[in-house]
Amino acid sequence: MDATGKRVMRVLTAGLVLTALLFAAYTWVVLNWSYSTGERVGYVQKFSRKGWLCKTWEGEMALVSMPGTVAEKFYFTVRDAAVVARINATAGKRVALAYEQHVGIPSRCFGDTQYFITSVRVLEAPTLPGVVPAPR
Repeated sequence: MDATGKRVMRVLTAGLVLTALLFAAYTWVVLNWSYSTGERVGYVQKFSRKGWLCKTWEGEMALVSMPGTVAEKFYFTVRDAAVVARINATAGKRVALAYEQHVGIPSRCFGDTQYFITSVRVLEAPTLPGVVPAPR
């Protein structure tokens, strides 16, 4: 290979390395910087580990605002094993899930949704108007 060919290969290699570094930096920023944070309250009705190659914990929460209304669904992803264990331990209970929203994640290997759960809090079941709770 002559000098021109070596120079072209060096430029192509440098361009490929630079592209890979920029992609890695972008991915790191998107996963570590949150677009929004918040909390959703409801009942976790589906929670499973899924994926062909990249296994992630994905869940679905029913958000019930008022008795008799149609429940809205909140889809979420969990990356922390301690939070996974906490969600599994609170099955059937009303919970508050704190989340961070990460927009622009480049691959589904990090999760199916933009909403990543950071903590779980068990709440007491709400009392309905006109309903007297049973004595304990």
